[in-house]
Amino acid sequence: MLLVDKPAGMTSHDVVQHVRRIYGERSIGHLGTLDPFATGLLVLLLGRATRLSTFLDTEPKIYEARIKFGAETDTDDSTGTVIRSAASPHETEVRSAVKSLTGSISQVPPAYSAKSVDGTRAYDAARRGERLDLPAVNVTVHGWEITELSDDLLSAVITCSGGTYIRALARDLGRLTSSAAHLDALRRTRVGPFDVRDAATLDGLADAPTRVRALRVVADA
Repeated sequence: MLLVDKPAGMTSHDVVQHVRRIYGERSIGHLGTLDPFATGLLVLLLGRATRLSTFLDTEPKIYEARIKFGAETDTDDSTGTVIRSAASPHETEVRSAVKSLTGSISQVPPAYSAKSVDGTRAYDAARRGERLDLPAVNVTVHGWEITELSDDLLSAVITCSGGTYIRALARDLGRLTSSAAHLDALRRTRVGPFDVRDAATLDGLADAPTRVRALRVVADA
């Protein structure tokens, strides 16, 4: 098992490829992807340890999120194109909406996501200018710890179940407050019992791969 602190600008697949080159290991799985603009914890399983994926506790997941009000984008995050603008909401509206987005909720995945309908990925359709009718899914948001709330910005630590799109939470927060919003920054700090503070950087892995290889051998044993 390998804990990696993913940098911004890389896909989760990029990280897997990078680790393959370092360790010469073809069989690598991960316990949940991160969007390219996001940073934080990726839990990788190497070699025979990939068989453990169904037995490992991967919930809850904890994120540090920054949400900007005033604009909704086609990707629901800062990498997309603004499709709607609105005035920023009042603090009381935001806090009320946060309560509505806590607990067991029904969430429509982002248009740019890996969800598929009849074999077509949502992001492939979105890139062609088409929008799939994605069905809502039930997810659980255990809690929001608001760390900053200003006229146009909300920062919070969000604890949620697997399958929850933080981008969709940002989008829906804007809509529930009669405003518009998108996810401006995201960092995953925890996956089940695994913490990003115990993770290695990709540069660190390249400098000292044998030290982490020992952890892999123990897991395989």
